[in-house]
Amino acid sequence: MAREPRGGGEGGEGGERRRRGGRDREREPRAERQEGDELKDKLVTINRVAKVVKGGRRFSFAALVVVGDEKGRVGWGAGKAREVPEAIRKATERAKRTMIRVPMREGRTLHHDVVGEFGAGRVILRAAPAGTGIIAGGPMRAVFETLGMGDVVAKCTGSANPHNMVKATFAALQRCTSPRAVASRRGKKVADILGQRKEAAGEAQEAANG
Repeated sequence: MAREPRGGGEGGEGGERRRRGGRDREREPRAERQEGDELKDKLVTINRVAKVVKGGRRFSFAALVVVGDEKGRVGWGAGKAREVPEAIRKATERAKRTMIRVPMREGRTLHHDVVGEFGAGRVILRAAPAGTGIIAGGPMRAVFETLGMGDVVAKCTGSANPHNMVKATFAALQRCTSPRAVASRRGKKVADILGQRKEAAGEAQEAANG
């Protein structure tokens, strides 16, 4: 009796489906890599650290990296390895997994002033008019550039440690809200929230002038 060809019948179709599924699964990582290629990463700082062992000291490198899509999403990560490229790779991968979305006014600045704290680090972020640019220190500037924020004024009033500055900046960004979010939480219209903000700004200006 002649044997049925291995590629024919339902088994053949199933094999074809499995082969197609295998090819589809192979394509998925490439799509993720293409999406990851759109992200912009910046190395904030890299530090050489030593571990004292019985035979002497073992040196390794600790890297701090921020990653963003320049469209309102940003994340940070830290990595440590025996070689600098590997430490940067680990930090970048962790930053991609911890990205947050920050609401921005007109896609360029914050909706309101905000203060962020982490440990001994304390930062103040202020909304700025168009054309101001990024006025901030090195670690905070890296965060804003990868975030895609064009106008902001930031001041560090606490620890100048890069890790504390970056973490305090993210603590401040996580507290940022938009008028739409506030309106939905209070059950009001966006126009009502914006009107209240204008009135508060006018009262503050009159108090400053007078």
